[in-house]
Amino acid sequence: MRRFADLRPALAATTPLLSALAATALLLTACGTERADAGNTGAEAAASQDGTRIDDPGKDGVRITSLTLPSAAPSPTRSHSVSADRLTTGSDSGVSAAYEVTNEGTEALTYAVVFTFMSGDGGAVTNQTETVRDVGPGQTVRGTVRAGELPPTAPRVTQAEVLEVTKVPAGEAPAEPGTCPASGIRVSADEGDAAMGLRVVGLHLDNCGTRAYTVEGYPLLELLDDGLEPVDGVEILDGSGEITTGAGPDEEPRPVTLEPGESATAGLVWRNTTEFGTPVNVPHVRVRAKEGADPVTVTLHLDLGTTGKLGVRPWKKTER
Repeated sequence: MRRFADLRPALAATTPLLSALAATALLLTACGTERADAGNTGAEAAASQDGTRIDDPGKDGVRITSLTLPSAAPSPTRSHSVSADRLTTGSDSGVSAAYEVTNEGTEALTYAVVFTFMSGDGGAVTNQTETVRDVGPGQTVRGTVRAGELPPTAPRVTQAEVLEVTKVPAGEAPAEPGTCPASGIRVSADEGDAAMGLRVVGLHLDNCGTRAYTVEGYPLLELLDDGLEPVDGVEILDGSGEITTGAGPDEEPRPVTLEPGESATAGLVWRNTTEFGTPVNVPHVRVRAKEGADPVTVTLHLDLGTTGKLGVRPWKKTER
């Protein structure tokens, strides 16, 4: 039988090879997360910081493919999350998630995706919304969403999920902020206000073109479900008097001419009262500023309850 001393020459010969293999492993681990910017295509998913692919089934064609955390040695906590030390605050947290959007439909779509970054106990730390525009049928688009700056008291982020996905036809999506559609007219909706069961949401019409634009009366609306099909059983009223008198009197409809740079607003008013019957929720509203205008589909999530009514206030020029 050979003694331990007799093995030392063989061990010495293998030491350089073991060191080289260890160095190679360290270099591969240090490579971090590969990212792809929005607009790139392909089904290959990015790897997470420790090289572990994230197995996330996703939602409505959107899934997270990797999570990057500011940790030297992250370790998986579940199939689509990794742990991290407490985040550096006062600047960008360094937390980001790579995602991919796959359009399995038959027309180009624009997606609004809400991502939630969570702590180890599943509590939400922060939500971020990404808009992914003009995803063609059968196309996969990849991008990265950052958690951004977090407060000093925030718990560490260990996981991320797709919280909500809404999608509209690409040609009807609201214009990107700071841009002007070919029509020269930009239509958008605000966050709205809710008090004592009364809901009010403002529609905004901006003349970002080079010529005057005139509207008269009420915006034209179509209520759409998740599949962008018409919602039946809701009466769209001219004015809000049948809904409430507490939001002030309705303006009389009149012609409104907007010079370049001017704006107008209209209002949607409803109650979410629920009594007998099935509550109606309307995720999307297709808006035309007037007859013949290009449609714009906004995502408003109207919780109409069982009232069956939606009041619309006329266009009114915004005072500067």
